Amino acid sequence: MLLLRRGEIGRRVLPSEGALIDSVIFICDAVAPVLVKLCREMRNANVGPVLSICDTIGTIRALICREYRNVDLDIEDLRTFVEVADTGGVSPAARRLGISKSMVSRRLIRLEKDLGVQLLARTTRGAALTEAGITFREYAARVCTEIDIAKETILPAGDLRGRLRIAAPLTFGPTHFAPVLASLAQRHPELQVQASYTDRFVDLIAEGFDCAIRVGHLADSNMLARRVGWTSAKYVATPDYIKKHGSPETPEEFLTHEVVMQGTETWLAMDGDKIITLKPQGRFKADNAVALVAAALAGIGLAGVPEELIREHLASGALVPVMTRYPPPKLGIYVVRPPGQHPARKIRVLTEMLVECFEDFSTHREN
Repeated sequence: MLLLRRGEIGRRVLPSEGALIDSVIFICDAVAPVLVKLCREMRNANVGPVLSICDTIGTIRALICREYRNVDLDIEDLRTFVEVADTGGVSPAARRLGISKSMVSRRLIRLEKDLGVQLLARTTRGAALTEAGITFREYAARVCTEIDIAKETILPAGDLRGRLRIAAPLTFGPTHFAPVLASLAQRHPELQVQASYTDRFVDLIAEGFDCAIRVGHLADSNMLARRVGWTSAKYVATPDYIKKHGSPETPEEFLTHEVVMQGTETWLAMDGDKIITLKPQGRFKADNAVALVAAALAGIGLAGVPEELIREHLASGALVPVMTRYPPPKLGIYVVRPPGQHPARKIRVLTEMLVECFEDFSTHREN
């Protein structure tokens, strides 16, 4: 546990006391990782008692440090406060930090006691920053960021530790992104890689994710994004559908057709260098592109889907392109993370691996 000291040292600690204190702290630091490892191995078992022991050990260690070394602020308390401030509640902060809610609450109470001010106003919906909390959050975040940078700097070259929580789309995740994540875990045995695959929109901050991999056109937000690659899409239909309803050639004709879609989304088409906005209608909706391909194959309507998902159907003639003079624009592949001054090195490493992977992927596809 890294501590920030302020003020002068309290009463003088005798050599015999110092040795005892150091021994107790050493035992705490040695036992805690073993218990955390035990929690991981137990997986679905009841780990409540083990987490309670971890919380107790952390509390004892902090009390010893404060009593004998006059430590005012604990960096883990600062980090916890920043997470609660950013996620808006104790529960999402606990998920993001990988600790119990009771430990989060104790750290917040301890920090407010040390500072002598209320930083958070607790409500039934979560926690809101007070005026003092808004000011303190900026300084606390800066301190945590600088310490993270320092810790990364002294790590052995290329070595990654800790936990990386990633949200990835179900449509492309298992086939295109999972191998990269597996390679990341293989290269860094001390890194915990936790991936969640879903096509629904994931709130990274509220749900405690470090980053997300997203495919498509990003909506405006305060998230930070880097494009790591791209893929293409096509508007398609079955030959039977075209025989019954005709093949749309223009955006105006396109809007008269039934489409299979995710929701009420806006579709885009390219008219040369110009992007056209379309608002299609459809009675079949699904939050997964594979399901939309199945609906298109059944002749329910037109579909706009990534080309990778329909390559075989295009080759066999089960699906044919429509409105080819107005194709959809390329779909970007992005790594998205919450706002912050300095991305964690584990996110940077993942990003570079994805860039390398999808550069090769794009080159192979063009050839």
